[in-house]
Amino acid sequence: MDVLSLIGVILALVAILGGNYLEGGHVGALLNGPAFLIVVGGTLGAAFLQTPMAVFKRSLVTVRWIIFPPRIDLAGGINRVVGWSQTARKEGLLGLEAVADVEPDPYARKGLQLLVDGAEPEAIRSILEVDLYTQEGRDIQAAKVFDSMGGYSPTIGIIGAVMGLIHVMGNLADPSMLGSGIAVAFVATIYGVAFANLLLLPVGNKLKAIALRQSRYREMLLEGILSIAEGENPRSIELKLQGFMD
Repeated sequence: MDVLSLIGVILALVAILGGNYLEGGHVGALLNGPAFLIVVGGTLGAAFLQTPMAVFKRSLVTVRWIIFPPRIDLAGGINRVVGWSQTARKEGLLGLEAVADVEPDPYARKGLQLLVDGAEPEAIRSILEVDLYTQEGRDIQAAKVFDSMGGYSPTIGIIGAVMGLIHVMGNLADPSMLGSGIAVAFVATIYGVAFANLLLLPVGNKLKAIALRQSRYREMLLEGILSIAEGENPRSIELKLQGFMD
């Protein structure tokens, strides 16, 4: 669990609501159904229009990484690669067949299978790089869905504000109708800016950081597998791969 994400969400809410309270406001003043509908509905509608279905589905899958990020153990991965190289050194590349059969990571399993099949290093690099860049691109596109919503949300909030002011101007003769219109105008702006800067943009940036970290892990596996294919010494492989560590 990513505790920092939970702390960030809680701190943002406490800061906004606490500041509102200290200024003499109350939570009820920030709760406005029409403003919420305009901002959230409009932002989602714009995102649906822009995003292909496959990308949007991927964004729903990856958003859980904010709280439950995939485990990326670079040190453990390096130890595994060194273990593979020692096995290959003692038993030959065919000795990795049993390792490949039980390997849970599809990317690593494909690389090991290529070693067992006796593929040339350049062929291994070509095949695994396609997988690496395709997966990275897929995850980055999913993260950009939240970036795009973060861009639309403040603008939709302004639209909500203008709509509220239009409602106010149309009811100047009836003072009882002015309050609700003004409330929609200001609260819609708050919703738009707050959703973008406290939720959507941070989520998008964090998902991109996680996607890039996963790519670095796969790059480490790729370099390790290529080093095994080229017959490098396990100690040399370990020293090389330590360059991927934070």
